[in-house]
Amino acid sequence: MNKLIVTLVVIAIFAVIFIALGPFFILEEGEQAVVTRFGAIVSTHTEAGLKFKLPVVDTVVKYPRRIMAWDGDPTRVPTSENQFIYIDGTARWKIVDPLLFYEAVTTIPQAFARLDETIDSSIRTVIADNPLFEAVRNTNIINEIDRTEILAVEGMGADVEEEIAKALTATDVQSQIIFPSIKKGRVRLSDEMLMAAKPKMDRYGIELIDIVIRQIRYSEDLTSSVYNRMIVERNQKAQEFRSRGEGAKAEWAGKLDNDRRTILSEAYNRAESLKGDADAEAARIYSDAYRRDEEFAIFWRTMESYRKTLRNFSKTLTTDLDYFKYLYEMD
Repeated sequence: MNKLIVTLVVIAIFAVIFIALGPFFILEEGEQAVVTRFGAIVSTHTEAGLKFKLPVVDTVVKYPRRIMAWDGDPTRVPTSENQFIYIDGTARWKIVDPLLFYEAVTTIPQAFARLDETIDSSIRTVIADNPLFEAVRNTNIINEIDRTEILAVEGMGADVEEEIAKALTATDVQSQIIFPSIKKGRVRLSDEMLMAAKPKMDRYGIELIDIVIRQIRYSEDLTSSVYNRMIVERNQKAQEFRSRGEGAKAEWAGKLDNDRRTILSEAYNRAESLKGDADAEAARIYSDAYRRDEEFAIFWRTMESYRKTLRNFSKTLTTDLDYFKYLYEMD
């Protein structure tokens, strides 16, 4: 009986020690683990739950099972035209084979180092094989834009809009601003980068989900030339618009001057006609008044003449003229 009790006590003590050493570990959701024993892989776990391992001798290495992001540094890459640009890319990836990942990579930082090498290489290869505009654009919609509407201003009037439409015809504007047509575009280039890098990452137990070109910018030596070219092109276009504006201004000024001359001429003719009618009416009234009392009419007109002219004379040498007869006649 005593031996049995001792045996049970010993077993209980070993059990407590065994449990205290930690024979179990918990695998959370979104985690996966590799169990190694003296450096050799003994098992892998990809499902969450309570897992068993031998205390002391077994080591658990956990990896995330979720999708992770890779953000590379901007890479200076030449295009097929030998124009240097900076490509800022991003990618998504996840560990699909923890056993292979542990054997080939072991740690997450080392995985990022492999991703840096592989993705940067694929970006360089694809960009170098294609012209710049393929990486910049996705569609050719820029060549379908009706640029005759760029001068349309709300409320300018139908006649002005019609004049602008005549001046900026499709053949006149569109033919001057035609961008190269793309055959692939940025999205397809990103797919090509993914196809080039994905097989290389499979051997590390990593699934590369996608690669996206996040940003493209010109290098310093190309930026100034591009800006200068843009400035020259915009200045040429601005000068073209100014020339058209000056021509339209001169045309409208000519029309306004002709309209002004026409209005003034019509107004002058109308004024002269009214003046002639008024003079005729005045002459008729004078004639009627004169015929009613001819002597009084002569007297009245003479008095009016005295009132207007005599005040301007400084001296009068004689009054024998008929003009002064009403000054001395007392009839």
